[in-house]
Amino acid sequence: MTNVTSPLAGRAIGLTAVPDPVFSGAMVGPGTAIDPVREPSEAVSPVDGIVVSLHPHAFVVVDADGHGVLTHLGIDTVQLNGEGFELLVNKGDTVTRGQGIVRWDPVAVEAAGKSPICPIVALEATAESLSEVREDGDVKIGDTLFGWQ
Repeated sequence: MTNVTSPLAGRAIGLTAVPDPVFSGAMVGPGTAIDPVREPSEAVSPVDGIVVSLHPHAFVVVDADGHGVLTHLGIDTVQLNGEGFELLVNKGDTVTRGQGIVRWDPVAVEAAGKSPICPIVALEATAESLSEVREDGDVKIGDTLFGWQ
């Protein structure tokens, strides 16, 4: 089982609360979302694995079991063209849980008119394969968000 931990500090709100139908409808995959604390921070890897996709606003880490976890920093943040985001690793890097991947500022995202809410999604998973999904309450970096069978 893969234990997916929070890449950010904030409040768990669940995917249905994400202001984007692609995420809220779980079309990308099941998971949860974090409303991040409003301060510059590093989004960290939610699992040990390999960075297979890396953009300023989103990254995917695939673990040894082949489970890919998407961390999407804010909604429609691709439109910011990387402004306010700093990559800390490279695509193809092997990373450990808790290692910084992208430095960003949710306040700047909000100032640019975008939502800072961050979906954390199990790619190519079924809702039934996830357990104990956190959908409320405060979370710290490293707190378990869900298990993935």
